[in-house]
Amino acid sequence: MLPNFDEIVSNLEFLDDWEERYRYVIELGRMLPELPAEAHNEANKVHGCASQVWLETQVDRSGPDPVLAFRGDSDAHIVRGLVALLVALYSGRPASEIARTDAVEVFDRLGLREHLTPQRSNGVRAMVERIRRDAVAAAAAA
Repeated sequence: MLPNFDEIVSNLEFLDDWEERYRYVIELGRMLPELPAEAHNEANKVHGCASQVWLETQVDRSGPDPVLAFRGDSDAHIVRGLVALLVALYSGRPASEIARTDAVEVFDRLGLREHLTPQRSNGVRAMVERIRRDAVAAAAAA
């Protein structure tokens, strides 16, 4: 089971070198719950990533501010770990909070983005834009 985001941050801050952090991010990808085969579809595909990435958004509209949950997958181990980080950061949060949360800034603070290739950084940005766009759409529909 995927740890919560605060636990992930604590674990990353505990690890001293990039190699250990890299292995931990890959391990997070292994902990990511399996995305069903039917969710690997064009509607869930994130464009702008060098690897194949799928993000599924579920919206709970029972309250005044919709709460979003995300599931995801990738065909690349490190990217699957980055998907896990984003799922942990954004899932279970209200749409208004998601729209205000800048994951790129969070990745910078954790020292992750400086070690990603430009292609992977662009992929993270594409995933974040997709998540925030879904949050804005859910809030507008509420």
